[in-house]
Parts: sequence; C-alpha cells; structure tokens
Amino acid sequence: MGLPDNELGESGAEKERRGIQSVEAGGQLLLALGAHGRPMPLRELAKAADMAPGKAHPYLVSFSKLGLVTQEAPTGHYWLGPTAMQLGLVTLRMLNPVREAVPFAEDLARETGHSVALSVWGNQGPTIVFLFDAIYPLHTNIRTGTVMSLASTATGRLFAAYLPARLIEESLLEDARRLGPDIAQPNDTDDLQAQLQEVRRYGVSRAVNNPTPGVCSFAAPVFDYLGNIVLGVTLMGRSRSFDTAWDGTQSLAAQACAAAISRRLGHQSLRAG
Repeated sequence: MGLPDNELGESGAEKERRGIQSVEAGGQLLLALGAHGRPMPLRELAKAADMAPGKAHPYLVSFSKLGLVTQEAPTGHYWLGPTAMQLGLVTLRMLNPVREAVPFAEDLARETGHSVALSVWGNQGPTIVFLFDAIYPLHTNIRTGTVMSLASTATGRLFAAYLPARLIEESLLEDARRLGPDIAQPNDTDDLQAQLQEVRRYGVSRAVNNPTPGVCSFAAPVFDYLGNIVLGVTLMGRSRSFDTAWDGTQSLAAQACAAAISRRLGHQSLRAG
C-alpha cells in the first residue's frame, strides 16, 4: 500500500508543478534571444539569461543541433534558428485575432466601466464583431454586426487611417449608399484627410459627441506580426464621464489594450528586430 502524498513530502499539486530545471534554465537563453531581437555574442547572451558563459555553451550546442539557435559564421553570434522560426510562424498562423482580443477587451470594459467594441474590416467596411456594454445606460445604435461609417465614426476613421488609400477611396464612395445619409454623414475631403493625419499622429482615433450626441469614443488599432491592422478596439462612454484628451485616461487605456493585443499577435517582437 503506497504512502499518501503528504507522507512522501510532496503533494499532488507540487508534483504537477515540478518540471525539469535544466530545460527551464536553457529556455532562458531562447527567451533572451527573443527579447533582444538580434544576434548576440555568447557572453552577452549568457549575462541576459543570468548564466555563466561556460554553462550556457552546452545548451547552445544542443539547441543548435535541434535548429532552435544558429551561430553566424562571421561573428560567432547566436540567433534564433530555423526550427524556432517555424514554431513561431505556426503559432502566429493559428492565432485568431478576435478570439485573442476578447479577454483584453473584457478587462478594459470592466476596469473603465465604459463600453468596449471590437471591430474588423468586413466585406462592407468596419464591422462590430464583439461588444461589451457599459455599467451604465449608454444610448447608441451600435450592435454586433453594425457596419460603421468610414468618415463619421472613430472606428471608421481608424481603419481609414491605416488601410491602403485605394481601398479606402473606393469604400468611401459607397459609404452613403451602404449606410444611408443619417449614418454616413458627408465630410469635406480636406477635413477628413486632416482627421486621418491626426489619427496617425496620436495613434488613436477620436469622436466627441459625433455622430451620437452625448457619446464620446476612442478607437485604437491592433496590428498583426506583419504590421497590418487587423482589429479596432473602441472605448465608448457618456460625455460627462469620459476624458476626451488625446493623452487622457480613456485614450491611454484604449491604446494600452490595443498594444497588448498586438503583442499577443506578435507585432512587438518583430518590430524589435
């Protein structure tokens, strides 16, 4: 009859958490390479992994055999190998931007108390695919499936600022036809271009009491590992309780949420290189 876990000196939970320390130690070298985003000499790499160079070298030899790291011939610096690259690409291809974004958007709604919408570029334009309600009544006509005006909403201008100009020009021509004059309010071309430049300058799109009086919003872009916009995160609230400053609380919260999702999709790691 076997002894209970507590008499063996190790609980079931502890057994489950127990790993192979050498694997975890070696993994720090791979994490250091990924974090620095460039080839590194042995001594610098070992220091970043909090490891002596003599201890790091055997790990790197084994990782090289597996293709997880490679050593540049001219300099002897170490970098991520083809196997590591392939594993990363497989992971990125499997990521579903909306699925990955939902927990971040839910946290944003809970932390701010305001409404949060996730949008994608659909067949008819910027389309709401997920919506978290505010903790207070917020009167808007936005629902899941709503197609947003390109020119007249923060969400629409966000996509207009970051998508190819030719695509946007064609979509703007159809804005009024698709959405009707009440939603797709006409904008002067020069005014719209100025607004889009503003979006690119601040990294976020803003709407103040327009198109819905009493409702303000910030929309922030989510980029994938190639630097393409794949999602919009829109934070919406009542004017009297919503900070509309470009560098205010609500703007920074929306941008932080979008940046976190972008990192999850691999955007930051490639930019670091």
